Amino acid sequence: MATGSRTLWKGAITFGLVHIPVGLHTAATEEGVDFDWLDKRSMDRVGYKRINKRTGKEISKENIVKGVEYEDGKYVIISPEEIEAVFPKTTQTIQIERFIDAAEMPFIFLERPYYVAPIDKSDKVYALLREALVDSGKIALAKVVIATKQHLAALVPSGAALVLNLLRWGDEVKALDSLDLPPAGRKNVSAAEMKMAKQLITEMSGKWDPEDFKDEFRHQVMKLVEKKAKAGKTETVIEPEEQAPESSNVIDLTELLQRSLKGGSKSHGKAASKPAAKTAPAKKAKARRTAAKKSTPERKAA
Repeated sequence: MATGSRTLWKGAITFGLVHIPVGLHTAATEEGVDFDWLDKRSMDRVGYKRINKRTGKEISKENIVKGVEYEDGKYVIISPEEIEAVFPKTTQTIQIERFIDAAEMPFIFLERPYYVAPIDKSDKVYALLREALVDSGKIALAKVVIATKQHLAALVPSGAALVLNLLRWGDEVKALDSLDLPPAGRKNVSAAEMKMAKQLITEMSGKWDPEDFKDEFRHQVMKLVEKKAKAGKTETVIEPEEQAPESSNVIDLTELLQRSLKGGSKSHGKAASKPAAKTAPAKKAKARRTAAKKSTPERKAA
């Protein structure tokens, strides 16, 4: 539940003069099967690089710019400064714009839910808003900025919690004009057909219990994974490691102590100067380590 999860965002619900300090908590997780890409010849992980699609050559991050395609094959380049200038300003508020009847919100607009929990001794006013929404049958439409992105959201009472469900913007939901749908109403439905349909619905009706529904594909794949693992049908994937520093760069404390005991201050001076003469190999080792890092895949393939 929200009380036991990490707070992702702290701010306040505001409407009129009401100010309710709250924190957001993740209310959903994605539990799909996480397939990694592996090279079947060596069982190494496979990532991806920044590749020029025309030349097939890898390019550096510094040579990449952001462009928006406005016509087929034609782009407008937007600079980082121009992007930063139009970023929404972070206000740390869930600014309620309007209250609507809960039944008015089409499910198609719902995108991602977050639990909203009171902080800083705001329990009483939090409960007041929650119960007022329940009694009135309303939900709140609000705007909120999360991670520099502005969202439209619905604040919905759900049991003891308020849930902030991020919504799709109006122009992100396609209209029905292009679909060939039967007209609304019972004009093409007979009374007998309606009676049988309602009877079937009644027979199949039950209470909502999320435990009754599972991702069957994920469960079947994980059963297969467990079965193969028990049978020893596994492959070892070795992560690429950085090269260890050359032994000449590691100071042997025992050797230094022995030299100091044998030669006194003169030997001590020689011992102290010895590592300084080895600076060139150290640079080479550093260069090799840098090259090893660059060759490591930059992101795990999904």
